[in-house]
Amino acid sequence: MRIEFVASDRTAAPTGGAVAVMAFEGGKLSAAAEDMDKATAGAVTRAIAASNRFNGKAGQTVELVAPGGVDVQRLVIVGSGPQDSLNGEAAETFAAQAYAAVKTSGVETLSILLPGAGAELAAHAALGVVLAAYRFDKYRTTEKAEKKPSVTTVAIAVDDVAAAEAAYAPLKALGEAVYFSRDLVSEPPNVLYPAEYARRVKALESLGLEVEILGEAEMAKLGMGSLLGVGQGSRRDSQLVVIQWKGGGDSQPVAFVGKGVTFDTGGISIKPADGMEDMKWDMGGSAAVAGLMHVLAARKAKVNAVGVLGLVENMPDGNAQRPGDVVTSMSGQTIEVINTDAEGRLVLADALWYTQDRFKPKFMVDLATLTGAIIISLGNDFAGLFSNNDELADNLLAASKATGEPLWRMPVPAIYDKHIDSAIADMKNVGNGRAGGSITAALFLQRFVNGLPWAHLDIASTAWKKPSTVPTIPDGAVGFGVRLLNRMVADKYEG
Repeated sequence: MRIEFVASDRTAAPTGGAVAVMAFEGGKLSAAAEDMDKATAGAVTRAIAASNRFNGKAGQTVELVAPGGVDVQRLVIVGSGPQDSLNGEAAETFAAQAYAAVKTSGVETLSILLPGAGAELAAHAALGVVLAAYRFDKYRTTEKAEKKPSVTTVAIAVDDVAAAEAAYAPLKALGEAVYFSRDLVSEPPNVLYPAEYARRVKALESLGLEVEILGEAEMAKLGMGSLLGVGQGSRRDSQLVVIQWKGGGDSQPVAFVGKGVTFDTGGISIKPADGMEDMKWDMGGSAAVAGLMHVLAARKAKVNAVGVLGLVENMPDGNAQRPGDVVTSMSGQTIEVINTDAEGRLVLADALWYTQDRFKPKFMVDLATLTGAIIISLGNDFAGLFSNNDELADNLLAASKATGEPLWRMPVPAIYDKHIDSAIADMKNVGNGRAGGSITAALFLQRFVNGLPWAHLDIASTAWKKPSTVPTIPDGAVGFGVRLLNRMVADKYEG
């Protein structure tokens, strides 16, 4: 799909295809909607009145087919909430809903009219369309034409085309990075296993990133018994991928670590068959880190950043890790494995220790589809934020609010730390029963950060949406974390 910015012309309506305009809460029309109302001899106001319940609230739409007075096939009026609350997120939602209304209608062009809205809002509208238009259809061979999106071009009409194009450039890079992350999460596990995943990330060197791939022999030399134990039941070798972006001169790097379990059967503590196919997205945390590094490089961010991906496949063959095994992590701490389905924290234990030991970063943020308990705690729309540092947590929460990727801060109480003490090793990999499961998982990870400022994002609740209720997120992979981490870096850590 092609995105283009065109000059607004309030004296002449667009021709052909579909046109989208805004209406605000209380039924107030945008300037473009007023122009279309005049051109159609009041058809816009009549349609709104006839719809009875349309009052301009966000998410409401009214559609006119072949309205008189203009040469367009469809006219879509999209509610955008209070006019004084029109910001980037609202513009993204408006454009995404406009696209959704006509994407399979047969029209090939969609004109989004935003005279007077400003370059930033126009750029965010473009991003909204891009995010809404994502499809993972590379394995579909018999889909009927009428089910495929027909829109091939979206033209966004603005007052200052050059300013809109400049504002869109970093957002275009962000959209491409989110697509990269979503593609990784969407791939089937027979296609995307650790070595193939590592190869795809290695290809990002074309953007200026430096990518190293550590195999099992190299990790064994480093003492990564915790990570390697998870993958020992798989025929696919585990990998540690280290990504560096050096855009900040001699400054101390910031670091991001991702759980990348390309498929999780649960191992010997095997999962139920129902829904196990979804465990291809148990690498969503690593995909977010890969997407973040993608956008930092693409927009030439003025920061030094490190991304570390722990990539494994958790399978239950005759060599698989057993409940009751004791492994030694890179930190030297020993871990009693009580449940082989609590594997993500074992991967992250070594990845976190390696990251802080080698790079000495300002902070570490890890992302992981870590616990089902976070879904019980927060539902399907908020990810859990755990941190040992208030400043870092506040920066993440601010970026979360700015990008619409919701976080909720959770406690890491010391009194719960004893729940992961083991009778025979330094710790065990689960707490005492189901209570506080996402908290005890975070406390486990905290034992491997060596006192460094750290935050853990448990994104098991937000990495995959089916069904999705967010206009910019089609059903399936979300790419959750790419936008909020990119925003946090841009706002707080670029030189």
